[in-house]
Amino acid sequence: MILDNKWQNNIRENVVALCNIPSPSGFTFQICDYLLKFFKGKGFEPYQSNKGSVIVPLGGEGNPIVLAAHIDTLGAMVRAIKSNGRLRYTNIGGFPANNVENETCKIHTRTGKVYEGTFYLTSPTVHVYDNVGEVKRDDSTVEVILDENVKSKEDVEKLDISVGDFISIDPRVKVSDSGFIKSRHLDDKASAGVLMSLAEYIKNENIIPQRKIYLLFTNYEEVGHGGCAGIPEDTIEMISVDMGAVGDDLTTDERKVSICAKDSGGPYDYDIVTNLIKTARDLVLPYAVDIYPRYGSDVEASLHAGYDLKHGLIGPGVFASHGYERTHIDGLEATLKLLIGYLCK
Repeated sequence: MILDNKWQNNIRENVVALCNIPSPSGFTFQICDYLLKFFKGKGFEPYQSNKGSVIVPLGGEGNPIVLAAHIDTLGAMVRAIKSNGRLRYTNIGGFPANNVENETCKIHTRTGKVYEGTFYLTSPTVHVYDNVGEVKRDDSTVEVILDENVKSKEDVEKLDISVGDFISIDPRVKVSDSGFIKSRHLDDKASAGVLMSLAEYIKNENIIPQRKIYLLFTNYEEVGHGGCAGIPEDTIEMISVDMGAVGDDLTTDERKVSICAKDSGGPYDYDIVTNLIKTARDLVLPYAVDIYPRYGSDVEASLHAGYDLKHGLIGPGVFASHGYERTHIDGLEATLKLLIGYLCK
C-alpha cells in the first residue's frame, strides 16, 4: 500500500498537536474539547460518554468494531504544600520518580490559574551534597519547586495552589529531520493521532468501510479504567490502538507497527491477531508480533467490565515508555496502513 507523503505530514501534525495539550488522567477536558471540535470540523458527529470519553462514528454497516486510543497521560497531583513553599506530589499513573527528575511541569489550580515549576531532587547539587547519585528517588525525595517567589506554605496558598491540583509534565516535543518524534505522552497520543488521520483518510478518499467503525478516545486508561464504560452497545470487536513496547527480547522498534499476541492480562483473540498478521504480511508492512510482559490495555478494561468482545492490540513501537519517549513516522504510517488494510479492503 502506498500513501501520499501528505499523510505522513498529517499524522505528524496530529501527534504533535495532541502532545502539546496537557491531559493527565482526570484532567482531560481541554483535549476532549479539541477532539470534538476537530471531528466536527471534518464532518463527523462525535459525542461524549457520561464519563468523558470521545466517541466518533466513522460510518460503515455491520460487524461493529471499536478502535480505542487513550488521550489521558501520566502526570501528578499536589499531595502537600511543604513549609518551605515546595510541593510534595503524588503520581497519576505508573512511573518511577527518576523519570521526572529535572523535568519542567505546570500546576493547574482549581481557579484556572497555571504556574510553572520543576521536579527536583531534595538534594540536587553535587557541590553541596555527597550522596546525590545514591539517593533513592521517590515522592519523598523528589519535589516540585515553583517558578514563583515563595518561601512558605502561606506564600503558595496565596497563589490559589492547593492540595488536589493537577500537575502536567511538559512534553518537550521534538521532530528530527530523520523522522523520529521524541516527546512525553506518545503513550498514547501517537496512536490517537493515527486514528485522527484514519478518519481524515476515510473522509478525504471517499472510502466506504467494510464494517461499522467507531473511534473511542478514553480518558482514564493510565489509572486502569479507561475502557470500562462508553463502549457502543452494538460493538462485537475492539482493538486497542496503543503503543508497541520496545526492549529486551521484543522484536518491534520505533519504525514498525507492533501486533500484540499477549500481555500481562493474557492472550489476545486468536482470529483478530491472525488476521492482523495476515494483513500486515499482505501489505508488506514493517511489523512485529510481540508479547508485552508488563502491560494492560483499554480493551482488557472493557472485558473486565463485562463487555462481550473479541479483542486485539496494535500500535507503533515506542521506545522508553513512561519516560521521555521516542517513535518514528515510519511506525506511525505502518499503523495507519494496517488499520486501513484491516478495515477498508
